[in-house]
Amino acid sequence: GEPAVVPEPVSEPASGTVDAAGPEPAGAPEPGADLRTPPIAWRPPAHATTTLLLLRHGETRYSVERRFSGTGDPELTPRGLAQAEAAARRLAQERIDAIVSSPLRRARRTAEEVARRTGLEVVIEDGLRENDFGTWEGLTFAEIQARWPAELKEWLADPAVPPPGGESFAQAAERVRRTTERLLARHAGRTVLVVSHTTPIKMMLRFALAAPAESLYRMHLDLACLSRIDSPADGPAVVMSLNDTAHLR
Repeated sequence: GEPAVVPEPVSEPASGTVDAAGPEPAGAPEPGADLRTPPIAWRPPAHATTTLLLLRHGETRYSVERRFSGTGDPELTPRGLAQAEAAARRLAQERIDAIVSSPLRRARRTAEEVARRTGLEVVIEDGLRENDFGTWEGLTFAEIQARWPAELKEWLADPAVPPPGGESFAQAAERVRRTTERLLARHAGRTVLVVSHTTPIKMMLRFALAAPAESLYRMHLDLACLSRIDSPADGPAVVMSLNDTAHLR
């Protein structure tokens, strides 16, 4: 999504196994220790890792005009389609086992470009849709500030406050959390491309980092950017990359 506000214009410590005695203490190795054997916390995970590749959709006219773009359904612009194609060319070189997408057209069309190059089917996941901005949909930040100054201030200050007629960030967070848990369980040990929007992707990154809600305001996601989360079966999720746009250069 693309709101032009402080949540975007809408618009992993290495995990390893630990034995029953707990993690090895930090500090110098004991005399006689075999230095060729890395400490437990640095070893690769002993069990399968589930990888989520998070792709934001390409450009739409709302993102060009910096308008709030939630559950509205603008198409990709020609530039947005080119961005989707560039992402697809890069992802065709990755090992991807499944593609899931938001039901909104801008995400579906982006996902379809990857599907065309990989031969995979796009599975629609409703929980990946963008936040519902209610009556603010399609408006600019300046237009909203002029008409709803008090409501906008409350919304920016409290994730539990929804836009008029819309969905709060707290409500969206629960939806995205449930969706993430479902994807991890369904695709355990596999690599999944998740094509979505600013808010759901930021929330998935926030959950992986165990970060507070305020972290949403401290991440930037460009159009058609890639981020990656690795979730080992025996340890915490790890953010491997964020806002990678190398394929767009």
